[in-house]
Amino acid sequence: MSSDTAANTNPTGPGAAGTAASTAARPAAATAPVGAARRRGPFREGERVQLTDERGRMNTISLEAGGAFHTHRGFLNHDEIIGRPDGSVVVNNVGQQYQTLRPLLSDFVLSMPRGAAVVYPKDAGQIVTMADIFPGARVVEAGVGSGALSISLLRAVGDSGYLHSFERREEFADIARGNVETIFGGPHPAWQISIGDFQEQVLRAEAPGSVDRVVLDMLAPWECLDAVATVLAPGGVWINYVATVTQLSRTAEAIRADGRFTEPDAWESMVRGWHLEGLAVRPDHRMVAHTGFLLVTRRLADGVTGISVKRRPSKTDFNEEDVNAWTPGAVGERAVSDKKLRRAARDAIAGTNVKDDPEITN
Repeated sequence: MSSDTAANTNPTGPGAAGTAASTAARPAAATAPVGAARRRGPFREGERVQLTDERGRMNTISLEAGGAFHTHRGFLNHDEIIGRPDGSVVVNNVGQQYQTLRPLLSDFVLSMPRGAAVVYPKDAGQIVTMADIFPGARVVEAGVGSGALSISLLRAVGDSGYLHSFERREEFADIARGNVETIFGGPHPAWQISIGDFQEQVLRAEAPGSVDRVVLDMLAPWECLDAVATVLAPGGVWINYVATVTQLSRTAEAIRADGRFTEPDAWESMVRGWHLEGLAVRPDHRMVAHTGFLLVTRRLADGVTGISVKRRPSKTDFNEEDVNAWTPGAVGERAVSDKKLRRAARDAIAGTNVKDDPEITN
């Protein structure tokens, strides 16, 4: 009997037919994705928990049976937290209340052990979205660092995807491996990490045109241009994370000169929080400003020459006309007379002649 027939013969009412059909069309329940169990259920021994006190101060602890969290305002036994549901409020020995929550990925990244600077959550989110990292994608990355970006990429490709990470320093790879296994509760089935130079190792490990996405976080991504062009499938995305404008410029110009990629796009993102308290609503005084630049391009089909974007040629040398254009008179600045300069000099020197009163003490 087909699912449609079974739905039509269901005697429970006119609305039941559609429900039965939609239920029958769903695939059988699969095993929970790796790491999902770590995000659900009561707190367990060994888990990290985020404690927030009544003043908004936050601490992250790892739960241990018989352990305790000590501050100048008493102590909180870990056993008071173990077994409780996520989002509970607990009280320490002197009545101090704590809100208990599992750390979000952004919290984990900012507090996890690190051997190198991490890719901030605001950039990792942009990379996953702008590089179109999809479930089941085949992705390679280089410059693993402490594993922050690897975690986001693994979440995006899923258990059925593939992420091959390359790291030059073995000690960084060990830190990244520990952080990945901490958040996923063990090794991730889609992840492989290799030690060595990306441009050499990736050509040995990946077949030509077999990779959907390439993510590079390194000092000189332009040195990997041939390797990326070899393993990346036509239409595949190559995204670079660089820290300085000189890296950004050199990578972009190398991509343009190569001809096997589309015109590169570059941007940076800045995050500014807001203070919310009654009617006192205003931007925070501090913000997460520049962390890095993102540059993205796509692989063209073999034998195709990319279309060059028409633009005015950029000058690299200054001629006499350029120099004269930036004289004070050319930009409208009024010339300062010699008399005014002498008076300003006397006023400046006068400030150094003040004598301290010995009777005045700080």
